[in-house]
Amino acid sequence: MSGGLDSSTCLAFAKRAGFEVYALSFDYGQRHRVELEAAARVARAAGVADHKTAKLDLRMFGGSALTDQIAVPKGRSVAEMSGEIPVTYVPARNTVFLSFALAWAEVLEASDVFIGVNALDYSGYPDCRPEFLEAFEKMANLATKTGVQGRTHLKIHAPLIDRSKADIVRLALELGVDLALTHSCYDPDAGGRACGECDSCLLRAKGFAEAGVVDPV
Repeated sequence: MSGGLDSSTCLAFAKRAGFEVYALSFDYGQRHRVELEAAARVARAAGVADHKTAKLDLRMFGGSALTDQIAVPKGRSVAEMSGEIPVTYVPARNTVFLSFALAWAEVLEASDVFIGVNALDYSGYPDCRPEFLEAFEKMANLATKTGVQGRTHLKIHAPLIDRSKADIVRLALELGVDLALTHSCYDPDAGGRACGECDSCLLRAKGFAEAGVVDPV
């Protein structure tokens, strides 16, 4: 749970489906660390059973505009965003994140992990694709004691994966998500305000515009 539009909507979706939610965020050295404050706000508002923030420092590897001294792209068109995997891709990030979620799920003897990845409004990230999630799910059921013993059978839910950003905005409103609590920007200013020009901001703006809704952020 990053505290962004997608993960906050995913949390609300899981709650509506009847799940008791344990939220997991990551302090991984990201330049937009302000998103963790948003994650905490959203978790409190949703009334989750528990919310943990795992600390790990992916800056030790670098290789991304989010964790290294690389400029965050600004003002790009959707066509430019879809041209190649962007420099905001953090190497193996969702593999690392899902591994942590798998560990906590095993302790809880939970069989369901929700992740708010989206592959339709183009992020360009290879670890947001259905085939990646299917492969991780298969691995997860081979890798855990509870899985081998048959006490759990992990299912990765990605309810937003084939929805447009406009669809996600509409779903968030339907689910009662307070979108004013969320944060999506990759390169906020010192006060935590969104830049409005990075890929994440532009895709968010596109979604709100197409949904005919004013973004409260």
